Amino acid sequence: MSTRGRVLALGGLSTFGPLSLDLYLPALPQLTDDLGTTGALGQASMSVCMIGLAAGQLLVGPLTDRTGRRVPLLLGVALFAASAALCAAAPSIEVLLVLRLLTGLAGASGIVVARAMVRDLYSGDEAARMFSLLMIVGGAAPVLAPVIGSQLMRVTDWRGLFLALAAIGVVLLGAAFTQRETLPLDRRQVGGFRATGRAVATVARDRSFVVPTLVLSLVCCAMFAYISMGSYVLQQGYGLGAQAYGIVFAVNALGIVAAGRLSAALVRRLGSVRLLWVAVGAAVVGGVALVVGVLASESVWAVLPPLFVVVSSVGIVLPNGTALALAGQGAVAGSASALLGLSQFAFGAIVPPLVSTGGATAVAMASTILAVAVLGGVAALFLPRTLGRPRSP
Repeated sequence: MSTRGRVLALGGLSTFGPLSLDLYLPALPQLTDDLGTTGALGQASMSVCMIGLAAGQLLVGPLTDRTGRRVPLLLGVALFAASAALCAAAPSIEVLLVLRLLTGLAGASGIVVARAMVRDLYSGDEAARMFSLLMIVGGAAPVLAPVIGSQLMRVTDWRGLFLALAAIGVVLLGAAFTQRETLPLDRRQVGGFRATGRAVATVARDRSFVVPTLVLSLVCCAMFAYISMGSYVLQQGYGLGAQAYGIVFAVNALGIVAAGRLSAALVRRLGSVRLLWVAVGAAVVGGVALVVGVLASESVWAVLPPLFVVVSSVGIVLPNGTALALAGQGAVAGSASALLGLSQFAFGAIVPPLVSTGGATAVAMASTILAVAVLGGVAALFLPRTLGRPRSP
């Protein structure tokens, strides 16, 4: 397969996170009313999906180090499509939460396998470049998902959005079938679950993996705070309609795509570490401006520009942080990719809901974004000096 074809296929398969979370964002208030539940439980339908995306990666990643990448990928994508279709028929919020957890567990296969396949085939700054290219392709998901969702809301309800998600899952299953196995037999891990556990523990103790993973996870948590609370803040707090909210979300997602393209163009010249520092600094500056804007003005225009800066920074943090974290994990790329995904989605699933227990307000969203961005900057101070140097596959 050509590099372009691989980028398109793996980029599509890495979109299960934003697809699972973003497509039905414009319908969250309607879903809450239709199922007769609270806003907190409606928001929990996103949190349990993120928990599934995190836990599923921890299950699938080590498995792929032992069995190869392709079969777990195909099974996971097929289960994702089926569970998304079942969400459309959920009679209650309790059933929906269970199905959303299953959707996340299944969708995790695409995320973890796409990262592991890139690490199987590339290393160093070339891996960072490939992750940036995947970000450009994958960035179409958060751009298109809320726009498609808001437009579909003209002709259907939240249940129809889940049917659309199932249809997208079927398309991605076709993309999964195009991928050849990237982990040859002689590079697979041997032994049972105990050996797998030891491999995971070794990765978790490796500072060259832990520190960039922590930086990446904290900055991505800022984006998840926006994703989980933004629908309520912008629609109910600032009075934006579903269509306007979809446009705002698409513009912010385009910022991720543009930042990913910039990262791919600059990584060979500047290196992943330097780009990571610049992006984390941008997230902190955007977080400060967001808090000031929320406290100093009631206009939505005081909120939108700094939100754009924070969200766009993820387009540089994610590919470079991922490449740095996986650089020395060639032998256990699946396990390392799983731990990276677990950390990324666990922060997003836990922190924003805890903060918003008193209500998804603009102050809660802004303060969460600033806090995690600052913590990401602090974590970046501990990046090992050897990061970014060439490693063997």
